[in-house]
Amino acid sequence: MMDAQPAIEVDRLSKHFGAFRALDEVSFNVGRGEIMGFLGPNGAGKSTLIRVLCGLLRPSGGRAVVDGIDIARDPEAVRQRIGYMSQKFSLYGDLSVTENLRFFGGIYGVARNAIEERVAYAVRMAGLEGREDALVTTLAGGWKQRLALGCAILHRPRVLFLDEPTSGVDPGSRRRFWNLIHDLSADGVSVLVSTHYMDEAEYCMRIAMIESGKLVALGTPHELKQQSIGGALLELACPDPGAALELLADAPGVHDAAVFGNALHLLVDDAERDGAAIVALLAQHGQPDARWRAIEPGMEDMFVHLVRQSRQRNGKAPAGAPAGATS
Repeated sequence: MMDAQPAIEVDRLSKHFGAFRALDEVSFNVGRGEIMGFLGPNGAGKSTLIRVLCGLLRPSGGRAVVDGIDIARDPEAVRQRIGYMSQKFSLYGDLSVTENLRFFGGIYGVARNAIEERVAYAVRMAGLEGREDALVTTLAGGWKQRLALGCAILHRPRVLFLDEPTSGVDPGSRRRFWNLIHDLSADGVSVLVSTHYMDEAEYCMRIAMIESGKLVALGTPHELKQQSIGGALLELACPDPGAALELLADAPGVHDAAVFGNALHLLVDDAERDGAAIVALLAQHGQPDARWRAIEPGMEDMFVHLVRQSRQRNGKAPAGAPAGATS
């Protein structure tokens, strides 16, 4: 059960780089032992948020408390209490697994008389038994990520920040990595993890979605999928999805349209009525073989829908523009 006192408290947190607002009054809490996922397009502000909360960047406004410490008042104390795994965690390829762990133990200030016990803990927690003497250069990507996680938890932090930790790792290794995250959560470690993998969002207890520095959605995966779509979702199979997207983006009854693989996902008011109208419209424009079916919204549908809504409100993208296209 999670503690009543949050591990992370964020209140109207902002970070500006000149006139650019990387974070714009973001607010949320993370409970003890909670896994909070952060979703957002590239450049949305996920990495900036994590760096601010780790005490690596000073906030421009607002307030954040990590494990009871105000990040602006004492960032060094924050860094001593947290674990941080960046997108490109720097492991030393010419050192072994245990040598890397001992090195990072020194960086984290682990006492000499405790280092071997902590290394053994990290090896066990990260599932690296039998590979203690292996050079990092010989490890596959999934094992390197496990080692990076082991380095980040060596000093047994109560709060862990993971910035896209499984980027470039195969699906099987990603699943095993998430099993480790859930093991840490069961031990009371609070985890804030950014990801761009939709399936990984499903592993989180709650999800916060960020777009252009603003928090645009917050809730459990089930809550977001149920609340964010706001209509019937159709999957449309047709010979030319690109042409169909252009035609249907502004069609009556179609509130949202996006390409998903070889099909379209369409947000409409009424599945039967609008589905029949869409098929008839496509037949008039040279696609008589179109077929539709009603489907339940997935996390990717939620993501695309909310990103597009946010960009339309801010005047950044037309209704039919690809939601994932960003700098």
